[in-house]
Amino acid sequence: MATLLYRLGRFAYDRRWLVVSLWFVVLLAVGGSAAAFHGALSNSFQIPGTETQRMLDKLQTDLPSSAGGSATIVFESPNSAFTADQKQGITDALAKIKGLDGVQNVTDPFATQAQLDNATTQLASGQKQLAAAEAQLTAGQQQLDAERKQLAASGLPQSAITSATAGAQAKLDSGAAQLAQQKASLALGERQAQASQGLRFVSTDGKAAIATIQFTKSTDALPSSLRDEVQSLAQVPGVNSYASKELTQDISQLFGTSEATGVIIAAIVLLVMLGTFVAAGLPLLMALVGVGVGVGGTFALTGLVQMSSTTPMLGLMLGLAVGIDYSLFIVNRHRTQLLRGMPPRESIALAIGTSGNAVLFAGITVIIALAALVVPGLPFLSVMGIAAAATVAVAVLVAVTLLPAVLAFAGRRIISKRRWAKADAENARFASANEGEGGAARSAEEARVDAAKSQRGWGGWVTRHPWIALVASIVVLGALALPAAQLRLALPDGGSEPVDSSAYKAYEATGKYFGQGMTGPIIVVGELPAGLDATAAKTKEYDVADQLRSVANVTAAVPVALSENRQTAVFQVIPTDGPASASTVQVVSDLRAKGAQIRSQTGVTIGLTGQTAANVDVSSKLADALPPYLAIVVGLSLVLLLLVFRSLLVPLLATGGFLLSLGAAFGAVVAVYQWGWLGPVFDVTHPGAVLSFLPILLIGILFGLAMDYQVFITSGIREAYVHGQEAHLAVQTGFRHAARVVTAAAIIMVSVFAGFIFSHVTMIRPLGFALALGVLLDAFVVRMTLVPAVMRLIGRGAWWLPRWLARLLPDLDIEGAKLERTTAESAPRETAGAAL
Repeated sequence: MATLLYRLGRFAYDRRWLVVSLWFVVLLAVGGSAAAFHGALSNSFQIPGTETQRMLDKLQTDLPSSAGGSATIVFESPNSAFTADQKQGITDALAKIKGLDGVQNVTDPFATQAQLDNATTQLASGQKQLAAAEAQLTAGQQQLDAERKQLAASGLPQSAITSATAGAQAKLDSGAAQLAQQKASLALGERQAQASQGLRFVSTDGKAAIATIQFTKSTDALPSSLRDEVQSLAQVPGVNSYASKELTQDISQLFGTSEATGVIIAAIVLLVMLGTFVAAGLPLLMALVGVGVGVGGTFALTGLVQMSSTTPMLGLMLGLAVGIDYSLFIVNRHRTQLLRGMPPRESIALAIGTSGNAVLFAGITVIIALAALVVPGLPFLSVMGIAAAATVAVAVLVAVTLLPAVLAFAGRRIISKRRWAKADAENARFASANEGEGGAARSAEEARVDAAKSQRGWGGWVTRHPWIALVASIVVLGALALPAAQLRLALPDGGSEPVDSSAYKAYEATGKYFGQGMTGPIIVVGELPAGLDATAAKTKEYDVADQLRSVANVTAAVPVALSENRQTAVFQVIPTDGPASASTVQVVSDLRAKGAQIRSQTGVTIGLTGQTAANVDVSSKLADALPPYLAIVVGLSLVLLLLVFRSLLVPLLATGGFLLSLGAAFGAVVAVYQWGWLGPVFDVTHPGAVLSFLPILLIGILFGLAMDYQVFITSGIREAYVHGQEAHLAVQTGFRHAARVVTAAAIIMVSVFAGFIFSHVTMIRPLGFALALGVLLDAFVVRMTLVPAVMRLIGRGAWWLPRWLARLLPDLDIEGAKLERTTAESAPRETAGAAL
């Protein structure tokens, strides 16, 4: 592979115009396709085959009007209860919204609340009317009976008496039938009022009202024009209007100011390390090209494949981070070789064959880890993993094809004039000797300088005090990992939005005035027996509602819709707490457990759907998928590192370190986003459950990135050991060679990920935090502290491998050491100044 990449680097150098032109065409084609064929992104995480999806499909068939998405608007009077003018203004605004194309129905809170408030009065009045009618009917019957007795006493035959009183009796029978019907209607009204207890649409103090808007499509499929128009019409003079998250979420913009800040920090690090704007700009340019092609291709497929809003964001995040790092490794190698006098064509080809080979392997580990997200069998996660893996693959291709072509155009401008002058002076010092002696003298001097410098700095300290470094690393990572035991998963609600957003204000106002449960009602679908008349069907509905309301932490359970054939009923269950709370998760479980009892007592089969139930299902499925996925990734890391380093202990050490950094990242996420520690620092205003697919994404991504640094650190140590150095000296030498570039790469990656901690897409924030901290800990605590400390302690044993296994394993030569030796023997030597 190293030889193939070496030839690819030469080809890119020789055909630089062709390579650049081809990538330009690809970028234009992908951009045009994304603009022409992109579809809508989604924040719905459905899993085919689950109860929530089956019930939703049933609603779309039996009750299409109840299958569309819904959103709420909270109206709040700033100072006092709504005035008559304000109420009229809200009612008029809702009437205009109801007339919009795409809106199925709108609930007027004042009219609905008036019905609920009047229900008690109407029921009391109805009871009085029924009592009076019943008394009147009883009196009429008594009077008719007395008349019959008188007629019988007068000697009339029974047939004549019956004939004489038939009309009066018919009127009484008709009145009795009407009275029975009114009693049944009143009983249903009483049960409806009972079911609606605890449900309000206007707050008790009259300062807030909540309107529900039912759409013909899911909220994820709503055009932005409809969202904007609804929010615009909801603005009423003198009233604060807060639209819920379903209306306000804007997932069309990928790049915000916080993400740009991370890229700016990365650019500064590159400039400090590489010394010129050209050299610093090349990794950024390569990353942007890779992101443009990878994320653009993802967008082009959104018209065919349903994707969550996190999918392109994840591709953007990873594409920027690995794109910059991979190019940095190659550029750094190329600069070093140029400064030593290597011709540019040979230097570019060798950099691609050596560092490019390591980049290829590192990229493959990330790609495999991301592609393995298909294993849990969750469609939205599979799409996310494949799209991110494709973006990383593009980043690797850019690094080994486009980068060498652009480096050919850049020439000597990737190195500063001061650094060139220093290199020329150093090369001239050895030029006076003949080639062989000069090369030997230079190598000997560089070896002496290298050994001396290796004793200093962080690597020297770690290898001199390995036990302190080992114990301190484990203590730090272990302490950070402790909160991970309390990890609780859920999907985000409006409480996770920024405090100044309409979605957060709607969430807060809803909880304040109407209870947290109103922010995420649970939808229950009931399958009623066939052949019921209207009264029997209504009775069944209220029987089921009574059962649902008996579940702990349920505030209300209201029948809201019944199909024309009276076989499908929809209930809205209002829990006590919000949709992401632990109690609501338990309510969903208890409602499902109640299904068997409801069926045995009423003959009605129930199932749950809606966003709250779907979120619980998704979180549960992801939690179940986490252990097997972790086992796959850990097993994969052992096999890959065994192939790369031809050692048994190094893969175990690398994998153990990965698990430590992973646990620490989990623990920190729980502490900040679930417990609220340092909440003001990270803009966590509403601590709650952790994003349900964060753990599985973090495992896959962090594994791949951790193996990147493991390769660049440990391969240098192995190369020094193979070249004859003592094991403990090889640790120092290899560490020093890789430390500078790995430090810069880690800072860059952390900066890019940290830029997403304050992303405008709040769902991505905890993932950005977890990745930034995970990379920080893995690079500096695990790979640059714990790993060299342990390798110093175990010495030669780090490279032990059974002979039979050594014969079976292929020699991958990831760093391209063999290629480097081969080309060094055949390549002519030139001074740095003459080479360019």
